[in-house]
Amino acid sequence: MDKKKFKITGMHCSSCAITIDMDLEDLPGIKKAQTSYAKGETEVEFDASKVTNNLIQETIKKSGYTAVVVN
Repeated sequence: MDKKKFKITGMHCSSCAITIDMDLEDLPGIKKAQTSYAKGETEVEFDASKVTNNLIQETIKKSGYTAVVVN
């Protein structure tokens, strides 16, 4: 399992964070998504053979936000 942090812009409240988590966890290969509105970031644990950073970023974009890999 890989673990990556993404800086998220465009969140307005904690409901935004919940939306991102739910959308990411619908992707095959995502074990866990934990988004913090207060920190403006999400940490994703995933199987790199099933999902890529680009797919994670695209999913967040489709949810209405912007994501940049932090680590």
